Amino acid sequence: MIQSFADWLVFSVFGLEQTSRLGGALNFFVYDTLKILLLLFLISTVMGVVNAYFPIERLRNFLSSHRLYGMQYLLASVFGAITPFCSCSSVPLFIGFVKGGIPLGVTFSFLITSPLINEVAVAMFAGTFGWTVTGIYVLSGIVLGSIGGIVLGRMKLERWLSPWVIQIQQASERNNEEWEACHLSFAERLPSIVKEAWGIVRGVLVYVLIGIVIGAFMHGYIPEGFFEQYLSRDSWYAVPVSVVLAVPMYANAAGIVPVVEVFVAKGIPLGTAIAFMMSVVGLSLPEATMLKKVMTWRLILIFFSTVALFIILSGYLFNCIL
Repeated sequence: MIQSFADWLVFSVFGLEQTSRLGGALNFFVYDTLKILLLLFLISTVMGVVNAYFPIERLRNFLSSHRLYGMQYLLASVFGAITPFCSCSSVPLFIGFVKGGIPLGVTFSFLITSPLINEVAVAMFAGTFGWTVTGIYVLSGIVLGSIGGIVLGRMKLERWLSPWVIQIQQASERNNEEWEACHLSFAERLPSIVKEAWGIVRGVLVYVLIGIVIGAFMHGYIPEGFFEQYLSRDSWYAVPVSVVLAVPMYANAAGIVPVVEVFVAKGIPLGTAIAFMMSVVGLSLPEATMLKKVMTWRLILIFFSTVALFIILSGYLFNCIL
């Protein structure tokens, strides 16, 4: 429905050509802006209801104090794998997790895996490269999210969250205490929940718009062929170069699979092409811009560097076994 509205507005009302760069970029901007803001509001509202009625504090204490031998990270990665979100669309749910007090490492596991794997991309990947390669790719995405979350969780990075996130966490805890003390009904709590959700949307609005503008420009004006000359070199540094060059681009996993197919057809090693794909969907400038409202630049740099390192190692591993 949102895509139909974006198509109608850009191509019918504004009269832009679907094949033009400006038309593609503006269509991308309208669609992603509406999708992400609506998603952020709905998820914030749902998390507000969850925080009001379920023992999030107990869950947080349980995850922090019990040894689950990494199962919490694996479950978060699997949940990320079955959610059909791109890197920017994953940010609202990530904010909801952080707001609810879920340990940061667990939320990172979700944030890493969610954009890498979705059912459409898996189907396209299987049709292009076969089920063996697809299975390796899906498994590696889940393992990457799990290990990445464990590593980032062990770094104790909570102090690098932005003051805004800490404020909404504290406000949520105060509201819960007041509601429990007064025994308020759902109807009495709902206006405060919606108001808080709208406050979160307003708080990140500027960062979302900036991120989507960057993504729209990349989507409309930077052709994928621009990178082929750098990825096709048969050298040891092709994998890290592919990861670095992929960061300025922005696409979801389903949208980048045809590009990977073209790369492989042109002789680029499959591992290098998959590393490029993972970086495009998992590490992007728009995502970094949106995360700036949630994290300090130091935490964003740590997160991107850690994930990039694991993607590079995965690329080398794929080149060896595929």
